[in-house]
Amino acid sequence: MKIKSMLIASVFVLALVFTVGSHATPNGKAVPAAATRAESSQSPAAAPEPHPQIREAIASLRRAKEHLEHAAHDFGGHRVEAIRATDVAIHQLEECLHYCTTTKTNLASPPI
Repeated sequence: MKIKSMLIASVFVLALVFTVGSHATPNGKAVPAAATRAESSQSPAAAPEPHPQIREAIASLRRAKEHLEHAAHDFGGHRVEAIRATDVAIHQLEECLHYCTTTKTNLASPPI
């Protein structure tokens, strides 16, 4: 049980580390993730998307799960448990977003 908890926690940390970092541009220079999100907004009058970091973490976890599912090896027997932990992490993050939409709670995302 302790190993499972540690695996879930590490999946969360990895997802956040990869999504909160910077995005590479075609010329090789890094652009901060916050700047990338600001440039991609549809209109200046549009309200900012609630909890973009959580949505990015979900997307990152889904990509990691896809990689694990199609990998040529089983990562020393850890692949099946990692996929399960990834599913749990995705579910928990989706529940966080669902809570905010169903309770109409406007929990502000902390600054990065």
